[in-house]
Amino acid sequence: MPNELVFIITVLIYLGSVLGLYRLFGKNGLYAFAIFATLLGNIAVCKNVDIFGFATTAGNVLYASTFLVTDILSEKYGKKDAAKAVAYSFSVMVLWMLGTQMILWFTPNANDYINESLKTVFGLVPRITAASLVGFIVSQRLDVFLYHYIWSKTGSGRSKLWLRNNLSTLTSQLIDTVIFTFIAFWGVYPNSVFFSILLTTYLFKAAVALLDTPFMYLSRKITPMKERAE
Repeated sequence: MPNELVFIITVLIYLGSVLGLYRLFGKNGLYAFAIFATLLGNIAVCKNVDIFGFATTAGNVLYASTFLVTDILSEKYGKKDAAKAVAYSFSVMVLWMLGTQMILWFTPNANDYINESLKTVFGLVPRITAASLVGFIVSQRLDVFLYHYIWSKTGSGRSKLWLRNNLSTLTSQLIDTVIFTFIAFWGVYPNSVFFSILLTTYLFKAAVALLDTPFMYLSRKITPMKERAE
């Protein structure tokens, strides 16, 4: 299956999953997706792929989809609940980094066959997770701040939803990409490859940010099952 088709399918699945979990579980569903996306994203970002002729990482859609989560929380519940998603994901990422390294501390026995593969994947975790932690906390806090700042200047009407959603996400995605890419990959790849990854990572994240606008509008029409029952 071509990577371009995989990219489109994953965008639809992940963004659709955000709405599905929100419909089923309300705010808790959004918190769960944010945690899932940040954890899997720490592994997926280690895989380099070519999409539409550009070198990038396989984790872009996952990271980008977390901004839809915080924007829905900001739109429907306010800044405090959006900040909770950031805090939950940040805390779990710290535990993830500790947990993966403790797995590697165990000495494998003679029957083990997976330790070397785990070392390959989890050996990158401290640097990747450190990059994720810094980029995530800075960019997500900025996203929440900008969303509500733009809201305060333009009003909370539906007609300006696209503006606060896209402007806050595109700006914070840029900050996230620069911070993450420099911490995670500077010195790992030749400079030409590094800057190609930085540029294309932002372009693909920006594409997801623009594509999530219809999902943002749909979220306004969703009433979670739990809230409907209440």
